[in-house]
This record gives sequence, structure tokens and C-alpha cells, in this order.
Amino acid sequence: MREAGFVSGFAWLCVFLLGGTAIQYVTGWPIPGSVWGMAALTGALGMGWIRLEQVEAAADGLLRYLGLLFVPPGVGVMEHFGLIASEWPAIVAAWVGSTFLVFGVTGILAQRLGQAGQ
Repeated sequence: MREAGFVSGFAWLCVFLLGGTAIQYVTGWPIPGSVWGMAALTGALGMGWIRLEQVEAAADGLLRYLGLLFVPPGVGVMEHFGLIASEWPAIVAAWVGSTFLVFGVTGILAQRLGQAGQ
């Protein structure tokens, strides 16, 4: 019975991924289809259209092997190591700058939301 739960849950995950990809294709917005699909799945779970039990087995099964999903990006980094090595100052500057930008925006947003709640 566990295999049937995995297969049907995986089918639901694929439906939401396909729907998200369709949304991204139709809108042309630079948000990946997987993000649209996860947002739609979260909404469907929150509204009760999909029960957690319907996707839980598939999600647990995929999370068990999550580390394997990082192998292709790691290979890509190693394959383009020469380019990364030649552009490392710009990469580090973008990395540090974006980190502080996120910290700043998060802090300002937290302060404003905190003031609005009082």
C-alpha cells in the first residue's frame, strides 16, 4: 500500500510542477515553474483541496534522497571552475551585497510590521 501512496503522491507533485511550469510559460515572468507549482501546492494544502496524506509518502521518499539532487549543480560548479576562479571578486561581492540587502530589507520589514501590530 505504501508504494501506491508514493505513486499517487508523486503524480500529484508532478501535476503541480506541470501546472507551475505552464503558469511560468504563459506569464513569461522570471519565476521558475517549480516555485509556482510549490506555491500552488501550498495553497491547495492550506485550503484543504489536497490532504497532506495524499503527498506525504512521495515527499518523504524524495526528501530521503535530497542529497543526490545536489550532485548535478556540484558537477556544474566543478566543470566551470576556471570561469568561477577568474570572476571570484564579482561573485563574492554579489554574494555579500545581496546578503546584506536581504538582512536590511528583512529588518525594515520586521520593524514596520511590528509597529503596525502594536
